[in-house]
Amino acid sequence: MSLEKLVVVGGIAGVHKVAANRSNGLIIENLDTGKKRFAPSRKHQFTPLESITIYTNDEEETLELAKVFQNMFTKLETTPLVAHSASNDELKTYFAEIIPNYDRDRVYIGDMKKIVKWFKFLNDRSLITLEEEKSVDETTEAEVSENPAE
Repeated sequence: MSLEKLVVVGGIAGVHKVAANRSNGLIIENLDTGKKRFAPSRKHQFTPLESITIYTNDEEETLELAKVFQNMFTKLETTPLVAHSASNDELKTYFAEIIPNYDRDRVYIGDMKKIVKWFKFLNDRSLITLEEEKSVDETTEAEVSENPAE
């Protein structure tokens, strides 16, 4: 699953694909209809999903949204998705099961609601898969082990 081209636009519901970049805004594509429209940067705020992270209590301190979505997807059968309009306690319980080490002081209820809403939106459109992307370190190690120095 790649969140590279996906963006959330303030004031426009849903998650959109970036079709083109302009100096004064973005041309965004609706994931359902494929219809494109211009969203000016004077009026809208853009948040690429790829740049979003969740605070954790680990040394690394954050967890990428793609990994959060992977956890949610793999645990979908054992831990059903809660509604984004669920009570605060239900959302906290759900997040504790999905990400046991999330920082309870810095991850707010509003953040949890957005993540659940985005996950449902993308999962309903079959855009979330179990494909794991290799990190740069793993790729480099694989290349080194395949081509040992002579």
